[in-house]
Amino acid sequence: MNLRQIEVFRAVMIAGSVSEAARLLHISQPGVSRMLGHIQSQLGVTLFEHIKGRLNARPEAHTLFAEVEQVYRGVTRIEDCARKLKTGGGLSLKVLATPSMALELVPQAVADTSAHFPAARFYTQTQLVREILHQLLAGEADIAISSLPIEHTLIHCTPVGQWSLTCVFAASHPFAARRRISPRDILKERLIAFSPDTPQGQFIAKYCAKLKIKPDTRIEVRSGQTACSLAACGAGVAVVDSLTARAWRSPGLAFLPINEGPTFKAFAVRNASIATSLLAQTFVERVRAGFQRLKL
Repeated sequence: MNLRQIEVFRAVMIAGSVSEAARLLHISQPGVSRMLGHIQSQLGVTLFEHIKGRLNARPEAHTLFAEVEQVYRGVTRIEDCARKLKTGGGLSLKVLATPSMALELVPQAVADTSAHFPAARFYTQTQLVREILHQLLAGEADIAISSLPIEHTLIHCTPVGQWSLTCVFAASHPFAARRRISPRDILKERLIAFSPDTPQGQFIAKYCAKLKIKPDTRIEVRSGQTACSLAACGAGVAVVDSLTARAWRSPGLAFLPINEGPTFKAFAVRNASIATSLLAQTFVERVRAGFQRLKL
């Protein structure tokens, strides 16, 4: 029996007559009768008989109907599942993010995506690049938003925006009266430094060599948030990523763009061997939109 035959047989069993079954299915009564004839001929079993002008289902029909109802319950579950997919039902997304991306940009994108898929589940985690690579390769995460590219044959990176370096300092610092700051100005100050393997550290090293200035770098950090906290306390000035500077909520901290400061791309990163879900695609779109808003 094909699906159309099953549908007609079920309608006859539920309606109790050919005419009512035809009405339910919005087809002609002769069409239903012909289909019943085909079904019985194909099965080689008589399912119905007429008694005193009424169509009566034989025991064989009731046995078949019990199986058909199980199929229909399965179809109903499939239809319910398909409807729920539109709101994220049964779907989940595990998102990784490098520290600066995890402050505002990724949380806002998760919130926007969750509003679009209210039944979906989200898991977010802040990780360094090396851990992001490990978890994506192991299938332990679906998507990552990274401040740096991740190069691997099994990893796919898509640019979603860009960020820059900015100078942070205490709100009471003389820099607060300016509109922009030069690298020379920064190097003359007590500097909250980053290690040479970071974009901030590389930027400082470049201008130290170019301007032949050796800055006061008695404080070194690995975190942009720590640098902002120290700067707000008056420990010195720091070069941090623009996303961390924007996200830092403290009346004691100010920041300004740097003349000739570099810009960097941010990336959506995923395992290239795993298909991307609509949930992940929507999330990445929201991240991209978040970067666009930052440019306004």
